[in-house]
Amino acid sequence: MGKPEREHQRYAHEAALTLHSGGKVHHGRTTNVSRGGLCADLAANIPMGTEVELDMQLVFEEDEKSDALRVSATVVWCTTVDDGYQIGLAFRPLNADKTKLINLFLRYLDDGGKPVKAPKGERSIDDQFR
Repeated sequence: MGKPEREHQRYAHEAALTLHSGGKVHHGRTTNVSRGGLCADLAANIPMGTEVELDMQLVFEEDEKSDALRVSATVVWCTTVDDGYQIGLAFRPLNADKTKLINLFLRYLDDGGKPVKAPKGERSIDDQFR
């Protein structure tokens, strides 16, 4: 019997990540992102069940970054990897605006990093992340 399908498609992309937890700020990079959460590399051990606020930024050429997309998440796992930690974060329920932004973020990743045209009547991806 094969592995069950994942609920959300994952995009292997390195985005800059700033995690806010308990008055502390941790910086890292995502290893993959999906509609439901992400996996990231950090220097700090964040206990399972910790609720966090995180800022994700797309990284472009020359280390230019998009504006931060802030979402709430819960740490669902944390494991030691080399000299740091890898954590799994599940997004907490998103309102309609955050859902649109996450979808634009993922559409950008799905398109190989090319700008995505927003549906008529919505702001462009450039407007959303600059």
